[in-house]
Amino acid sequence: MKSNLFYSLLFFSGAIFAQENTNETNLKSSDSSKTDKLKEVTIYGNKKQFLKVESDKTTVGVKDNPMLSSGSAFDAVKKLPGVITSPTGSLSLNGKGVAIYIDGAPSTLSGTDLQNYLSSLPANAIEKVELIYNPGASFDANASGSIINIITSSKRLKGVNATVNVNYNFNKNQKTSPQIMLNGKEKKVSWQTMLGYNYIDSNETTGNNQQFTTFTPVKNLYQSSTMFNTNRNVYFRLGTNYKLTDQSNLLFNYNANASNDRTNSNTSVYGEGNNFEDAAITKTKTSNHEISLQYKTKLDTLGRTLDVTAFTNLFNKNPLSQSSGYNEANGNLFNNANNDFSLTNYYLKYDFAIPFEQLKFSINTGGKYNTIKVNHLGKNNINSSTDDIFTNGNFAKITDFNYTENNLAFYVEARKKIKKFDFTAGVRFEDFKVKRLANLDLNTTQLDYRNTNFFPNASVLYEMNEQMNISASYSKKIEQPNYNTIDPNNGSAVNQFNTSTGNFNLKPTYFDNFDIKFTAFQFVQLGANYVVGKDDGRFVFSAKPGELVSNATTQQFDKIKTFSAYLSFPLPLDYFFKSKEEFAKRMNTIEKMNYIFFNINYVKSTIDGFTFPFTNKPITNYGAQSQIILPWNITNTMNYFILPKGTWEIYQIEKPIQQFDISFNKDFNNKKLKIGLHCFDVFNANEINGIISGNNLQTGFYQKRDSRTFRISLTYNFGNLKLEKENTEITTEKVKQGGGMMK
Repeated sequence: MKSNLFYSLLFFSGAIFAQENTNETNLKSSDSSKTDKLKEVTIYGNKKQFLKVESDKTTVGVKDNPMLSSGSAFDAVKKLPGVITSPTGSLSLNGKGVAIYIDGAPSTLSGTDLQNYLSSLPANAIEKVELIYNPGASFDANASGSIINIITSSKRLKGVNATVNVNYNFNKNQKTSPQIMLNGKEKKVSWQTMLGYNYIDSNETTGNNQQFTTFTPVKNLYQSSTMFNTNRNVYFRLGTNYKLTDQSNLLFNYNANASNDRTNSNTSVYGEGNNFEDAAITKTKTSNHEISLQYKTKLDTLGRTLDVTAFTNLFNKNPLSQSSGYNEANGNLFNNANNDFSLTNYYLKYDFAIPFEQLKFSINTGGKYNTIKVNHLGKNNINSSTDDIFTNGNFAKITDFNYTENNLAFYVEARKKIKKFDFTAGVRFEDFKVKRLANLDLNTTQLDYRNTNFFPNASVLYEMNEQMNISASYSKKIEQPNYNTIDPNNGSAVNQFNTSTGNFNLKPTYFDNFDIKFTAFQFVQLGANYVVGKDDGRFVFSAKPGELVSNATTQQFDKIKTFSAYLSFPLPLDYFFKSKEEFAKRMNTIEKMNYIFFNINYVKSTIDGFTFPFTNKPITNYGAQSQIILPWNITNTMNYFILPKGTWEIYQIEKPIQQFDISFNKDFNNKKLKIGLHCFDVFNANEINGIISGNNLQTGFYQKRDSRTFRISLTYNFGNLKLEKENTEITTEKVKQGGGMMK
């Protein structure tokens, strides 16, 4: 029985994660023109690849994956194996910090700006997502510990084809999000365009129980807030690919997004003789434009390739906030603000690959010049009932924040295969020139610094047999403080008991990343990593001595050491509940396979220079995703995760964070029409209850969003879906990050 199950799982690994293609397909790395030997698996028939595990990364298919494709890109990312959302909303991958890339380009946005952008991008625009565990020298050193690379849809068919998507979301709010996609090919030009609109209303309740510890006895304040959010955005995406020759392509992409958001909030503060009520409204308009031009060419028959990319990102937002409150001790209180924020990012980079096939050796090299400019002009009126920010331009407090970062980088990485060993060694040179300038009421603060460092990486992979390998890697990385954490203007609607500011003096964080991983059958992985972050920062609430005012900001710690271990594997249910003949048949049509995919993460952090006011208990996060084929060809998908009580970094989780989602999907009219019924957070159990200890203040916080949402999704495809996909991509032998040699 065990032997039969072993070989069935082995065969299942080839079927469940096979590439979408016709006839015979060899599984390949997305970054290599050579077969990636984990080893090659030959599949016959038309298959869909939803998940492929490799030594250096895991690739998850999103488009046409009913488990992930019905919501936003942010919804999809949070459901990926090993991805954990912290109590503050940040993402981690197998216990390590994450940098978000979109189509291979690092996103300049951070904090809520990045979350809002990903929430505005529909998941069905994503072809696949790459989870890169320990990025090598070809990636920016400013990548923390891991990378999530979101690759948008690139399907281009001959002729003209169209897809219409409509999502109707409802709970106590009812909104519709339509979208249309067109794609096609004419002679040497292939193209794809997308236009869509999102309108989402949501509710959120938060509460803080705060103990100000410099007082004797300790003083307590309890704050509660209810918010009603309206998010409206329109997006447009255009991608073209011009085939210059059989060996070279010119690609152009333009992405635009514009939003008009509104938040109404009501806050109450009680305790220590205070009875404070506050009502606030914040209106925010944003616009984001991304333009990229890429030239890719194969230089000769030896496999040498050159890839040159130019990229520009222009982002603007204008938050307007107005609050009015009443306190029995002070009477009427006001706080109005008008902010103008702009960000410009542009870079030019090249990548050059030189393989030596006979020597089983390759060299990759490249360079990049990148510039980021941020300007944030914040204007505030405090305790003035006459100056309405929506009609009057006179302000009592003005903060002008400017940030400039210039980065020059070069890298080289060599790879060598010796028998069953693949060795990788590389180094990246990074030269950062940073200038911060803050002008507060004519008082100027300036901070200039320069980081010039080499960032090495090394890895080795050992092929135990054709289906199993073990790899180990090391990399050194840096994380420059993003604008969201250093900007003094990062607060919006505040009051006399709450402020929110950036930490202007934050230092860069340096990371040492150590990884070891066992990979089997292209779907099982068991691994561990150890990360040491020097001057690592975390979001905290703190207070000045003798003041009942809470300030939300980022605090740096001497060292944060994080150990994590993880295990992921699928369970093919059909092996146990169907006949062997039916099981073998379904392995050739994976969209008809019943399975459960499990993911388990163990994370423990220790911090130098920080005394935990509670027991430092590690956490073990559990996740499971399933696909069940019901009668009438209805596909049922379910997703469940739970983050139990314990210590996440510096936050104590007092109650498990969990969510259960369920979907039903069915195809009609020869798969041209797809209808889905979805319920997210079925038991309405996703809420955050935690404790955080900052300077002179301990805060118990609570957050509950209206996460239980129902959705009806409808997708209709126009055109001939049986037309063969046009392959206009020139695959280049780029660096693989985990040590697997390209063959």
